[in-house]
Amino acid sequence: MRITGPILTLGILCAITGMAQTSDPQPISPVSPPAGASGGPAASTLPAPSGTQPVQPVEDKRIFGVLPNNRTTEGSIPFARISAKQKMTIAFKDSFDYPVYPTAALFATLYQLENQNPSFGQGMAGYAKRFGTAYGDQMIGNMMTEGIFPSLFHQDPRYFRVGEGTKLHRTRMALQQIVICRTDSNHKTFNLSEWGGNAFATAISNAYYPDTRNVSDNVSKWLIAVATDSFSNILKEFWPDVKHHFKKHKEEDPLVSTSH
Repeated sequence: MRITGPILTLGILCAITGMAQTSDPQPISPVSPPAGASGGPAASTLPAPSGTQPVQPVEDKRIFGVLPNNRTTEGSIPFARISAKQKMTIAFKDSFDYPVYPTAALFATLYQLENQNPSFGQGMAGYAKRFGTAYGDQMIGNMMTEGIFPSLFHQDPRYFRVGEGTKLHRTRMALQQIVICRTDSNHKTFNLSEWGGNAFATAISNAYYPDTRNVSDNVSKWLIAVATDSFSNILKEFWPDVKHHFKKHKEEDPLVSTSH
């Protein structure tokens, strides 16, 4: 992969937001039901396996009204583990949500202009191959880092939003979760799901990228995937603040006020 490829790729992701990945379909947050209560928001909850507490989606399901926000949960809420089925559900939603397809189309356009993987050729045939492989990168990365690896190694793929403290502290905590994650038993450990899952996805990509199978290209793709997820964490952390800012600005705008 050329040096301009990673830079422009990360730039596009910053504009439209990984993730591949990562990592967000319908976000879920653990909620402890009131003692003696029955029923609840059954229609919006995922079934809770034995030994786990039910979880429900957070209110804001999309960042900027478009980007899926399925993995985010508030860190202030008491921890409750999620099942392997719930992890796979998160990964599945992230992999097949509609923003994934225009994102793949943008990557395919970039790769076509740069003629990356020249064996794909040009024209519609070359573009179709680039679109398919770009989508494959996102889908496989999501399934590995959010579903398969977390299930196998009993790690929690969710992003636990801090929501308090200085911007620097919250940014640091967002990036820290790329390296350190929670286990199903609420202990902290190395985030093998993030690093191992993206490494495995990169290795799989060698099957359909005939021109970028050397070590440097693989390391580049692997680190871009991790960097994309890092940026995604920062977006998840600060999106409620951004949304509140715009909402407050709209309410204080005299033109908006007089129009009602």
